Amino acid sequence: MDDYIFTLSDKVTRQPVSYENRFGIKLAGDLYRPADFDESKSYPALIIGAPYGGVKEQGPGIYANELAQRGFVALTFDPSYNGDSEGHPRRVSSPELFVEDFHAGVDFIGTRPGIDRNRIGVIGICGSGGFGLSAAQVDPRIKAVATVSMYDISRMHAEGFAGSLDEETRNSNLAMMAEQRWEDFVSGRPKYSPRGSPLQIDEETPAIGCEFGEFYSRPRGYHPNSTTQFTLSSSMAFMNFPVLDKLTWISPRPILLVIGEHAHSRYFSEDIHEAAADPKELYIVPGANHVDLYDKTDLIPFDKLERFFGDAFE
Repeated sequence: MDDYIFTLSDKVTRQPVSYENRFGIKLAGDLYRPADFDESKSYPALIIGAPYGGVKEQGPGIYANELAQRGFVALTFDPSYNGDSEGHPRRVSSPELFVEDFHAGVDFIGTRPGIDRNRIGVIGICGSGGFGLSAAQVDPRIKAVATVSMYDISRMHAEGFAGSLDEETRNSNLAMMAEQRWEDFVSGRPKYSPRGSPLQIDEETPAIGCEFGEFYSRPRGYHPNSTTQFTLSSSMAFMNFPVLDKLTWISPRPILLVIGEHAHSRYFSEDIHEAAADPKELYIVPGANHVDLYDKTDLIPFDKLERFFGDAFE
């Protein structure tokens, strides 16, 4: 059964690949290349990260399929402990590991034949936008970063959505997770967080839940590996370790922040644009919400992405 949510172009080839990150975790990926790929030539390359809770067969594959038609070699991957990648217990989420997965992608793709090591970039969708930026802060091999519908997962866990987490609630959450660690240790079976994309949607479902549920929990974006759940105790690490406190280190490499006009997450990209050093650009897609830019090819600004990386790699 083909679990990809899109049809592969006949102008593109897709090859399953695997490689280890520095923790020795084997990552499962897909390598997309133009159908006329020639190892004797030198191609620009992109590492494309999935939304937080997503997998390579969803949005990342859609981006890779399109950009490979435009002359890029693109690597998609499942994060450590998730999807088809290795790691136990399943569905662990970690700020360091998820950033490391981008470094490992650079290791892998930069050692493939036909790849120009001086033209390697990153596209991070949703949570991967934050992880890709974080990797670029300390990895000069990443020559340019584009984010799409970016989420700062560390900030979201520490502050709540739009700063809604007060001290009393935060302390209560930490106490709950601390108790859960004991239960997980005794049972050997970590408890998972509630689904970020509800299966049942009704008039009581919050608007953000509806948006995610209409993608992940419906045929539009459904994949069995993408439950939008992580181990409950994973949140503690994100609350403790910010991932975007060295943004100015990316300069003079360029940053492009793409967000939908009506995205609930828009403030994350706007704040990053304010904090980052030049060169940087905030690009607003008219009429789009957050999830629209996961898969709606009529809204995703592929021309803009192609120009951005083309200019960055000159």
